[in-house]
Amino acid sequence: MNQYYVFNGDADGLCALHQLRLANPAIVSLITGVKRDIKLLDRVEANAGDRVTVLDISLDSNRKGLMRLLEMDVIVEYFDHHHAGEIPQHPNLTPHIDLSAEVCTSLLVDQYLKGAFHLWAITAAFGDNLIKKAHQLASLAGLTEAEAIQLAHLGEYLNYNGYGDSLSDLHFHPEALYKEIESYSNPFDFIARSAAFTQLESGFNHDMSASNSLHPLMSDDRCAAYLLPDAPWARRVSGNFANKLANENPERAHAVMTPNHSGKYTVSVRASLVNPQGADVLCLQFDTGGGRKAAAGINHLPPDSLDYFVTSFRQHFS
Repeated sequence: MNQYYVFNGDADGLCALHQLRLANPAIVSLITGVKRDIKLLDRVEANAGDRVTVLDISLDSNRKGLMRLLEMDVIVEYFDHHHAGEIPQHPNLTPHIDLSAEVCTSLLVDQYLKGAFHLWAITAAFGDNLIKKAHQLASLAGLTEAEAIQLAHLGEYLNYNGYGDSLSDLHFHPEALYKEIESYSNPFDFIARSAAFTQLESGFNHDMSASNSLHPLMSDDRCAAYLLPDAPWARRVSGNFANKLANENPERAHAVMTPNHSGKYTVSVRASLVNPQGADVLCLQFDTGGGRKAAAGINHLPPDSLDYFVTSFRQHFS
């Protein structure tokens, strides 16, 4: 029997994988990619009796690949918090899916493991911009404010590494970054000892400083949209920049559009923090769109649809 772990390359996917692998360090095959590379089940070549664990990618976006595996008598366990559509009823599928606004995949894994590696789940919650929830969990765990801020930075940096149009945009291939954190059961040890942490911190600070000069394409009291330049730093920073905007203006929804290598735009949408709803509904109206209630995106928005998207975004959140 072969085991496969299929995971999103962002902070939530990485920390979910890390928790499960700390609990079960058997030899497995890993399948991942940049954050927006979500149809990962199409790449799984499993056979009857093999086991596949899926982490932090939409079931609806992977329905074809999932059904192929289930019909081949592959055992699938699925942890996620994105738009799922109808969940198949199949004896080979065990779903752990929760679309609540204050849930991320690593928190679902944390519940499953009964808090065995709770600090990594808190790290993921910070990385997924569940800031209020993460601070609550940190306080309940007895962390000081300084320690909570350390985990917040780590979550941001892990998440930042997943954004890019291709693997060449990233500082680390997500699988390589997992290998960097693999031996650390405590995230504070990773922060203190890992050269990878230092590299991510430096890259994050450099790219975020470049974003300080950006101005909105449109803005009002309810929403703001930003068009980023066609540059690797902009693609790397797009998700964290959207989170920064959301945290600084909690009553606004935000959209960040970034040119990608296909000649189209990658879009990140954040609903307002005071009403974290509707980002998925908006993005699902567009081809290659998806996500969750508080945060969603479109992988390939055609240039001639940009104005229509901005108009739809403004109307949706007004």
